[in-house]
Amino acid sequence: MKHSVDQLALEAAHAAADKKAKDIVVLDIQNLTPMADYFVICSANSSTQIEAVARAVRDRLGDLGKPCKGTEGLAEAKWVLLDFGDLVVHVFRPEEREFYHLERLWGDARPVPYEVQ
Repeated sequence: MKHSVDQLALEAAHAAADKKAKDIVVLDIQNLTPMADYFVICSANSSTQIEAVARAVRDRLGDLGKPCKGTEGLAEAKWVLLDFGDLVVHVFRPEEREFYHLERLWGDARPVPYEVQ
């Protein structure tokens, strides 16, 4: 079964939540940039948790037929970016998230309602 990008964004958010990621935000950016349609942004408190969140998201979307096209930042595990093409997942340490503040940078993006299950 093929999943829409918004469904995959929510699945990524759920996978992050399953690994206790915090402050999960799903943003619809499709009308703002050709780079992607959705961002999922979340925080994790340690390098180990960042790696676990990234792996869980990659595995969940891979199981749904959406392979990860690229990963950046895993070695340092302060800000990991998972590129799924039309969906980009950002997993931050709280300090890096506050510094880069993607939610402000993409302030015109439409937030997608998401609730932790």
